[in-house]
Amino acid sequence: MYFECDRPRALAALARAGRGWWPGWLLLVCLTAPAGQPVATNLWTFTFSAYGSSSTPAVGPEGTIYAGDFNGRLHAIAPDGKAQWHFQTGNEIKSSPALGEDGTIYFGARDRWFYALTPAGKLQWKFATGGWVDSSPAIAADGTIYFGSWDKNFYALNRDGSVKWKFAAGGIVDSSPAIAADGTIYFGSHNKKFYALDADGKPRWTFLTGAEITSSPAVGGEGDVYFSSTDGNLYRLKADGTERWRCRIGGGSDGSPVLTENGNIIIAAGPKTLILSSAGAITWSWDFGTWIDETPLVTGEVVCFSAPGLHLWARHLDGTEAWELQLRDRLSSSPVLGNHGEIYFCCFQGLQAVQPPVAPPPARSAWPMFRANARHTGRVGGH
Repeated sequence: MYFECDRPRALAALARAGRGWWPGWLLLVCLTAPAGQPVATNLWTFTFSAYGSSSTPAVGPEGTIYAGDFNGRLHAIAPDGKAQWHFQTGNEIKSSPALGEDGTIYFGARDRWFYALTPAGKLQWKFATGGWVDSSPAIAADGTIYFGSWDKNFYALNRDGSVKWKFAAGGIVDSSPAIAADGTIYFGSHNKKFYALDADGKPRWTFLTGAEITSSPAVGGEGDVYFSSTDGNLYRLKADGTERWRCRIGGGSDGSPVLTENGNIIIAAGPKTLILSSAGAITWSWDFGTWIDETPLVTGEVVCFSAPGLHLWARHLDGTEAWELQLRDRLSSSPVLGNHGEIYFCCFQGLQAVQPPVAPPPARSAWPMFRANARHTGRVGGH
């Protein structure tokens, strides 16, 4: 976290600090904190292992945080940062977990299996696919679980793990699906196509872009769907598949769009984080000069996002500073808002919990964070 400090004395102390990393780092934090700027507090850090994580954490109604790591473990962590349990899979977990109404934890792994665990961390069932499962699952209102696989199929499973239907996408599906209020399921594929399926797995329409689609869509309260392609464009489509607009955002990444209450769209694209109007015009951008993959988080009228140089930034929608936190490790997942205003995210070495200066309210939009909400249902209204 940031400190108030006497900067001239700190400069002298930094000169005396020699090559010791720890005192030098503390002083650097002190020196880079603008005087009087609101500061966030690092509540705790839960260390996974030397392997780290890029799985975005999910938060249960009781406050338990769930996240996978590169060592193939799915962790359950108490709100105070203490380990509750972990479940070992056969390979890296990049998929972010989703939590069902009954507390079941769903996620995929690169051992080619899709898993369902009880709230106590016991295996309920697992389902074999023919490829990596990096796609984070979405959960429909009736409990159906949707996800894609590197085997080029998109799956719908019943709550008992049986197959409801399977759709051959014709390309790798690591895009995480989004479910609209009317039940339409949206996702992209490496074959450059964006799909809309009905609840029975039948295509409603397909939209062709100029390159692979690896990011995940967002659905607005009005029913429009937003997604980016590695062709460098952000698209807004109507529910019938017709294009409202596209905006050249200048880079493709794994970051997904999020929506504000007033209809703005925020997305990380290449080295930039951008704010666009509802009409598709870029109104603000931060160019960091280095690639950013993580999806931003909207809390009230503030957007939180990753910034190079080991920072978590919080900015008002007009671009002015809200608060900032310097990290000891690079942020490697999207930030998620907890039940009491905490913000959780993974760094390469573990899960971090942060308390902003003022507990932020959740944004009153249909899609304010990765997977729409802290449970990661990937569904409009699925909080």
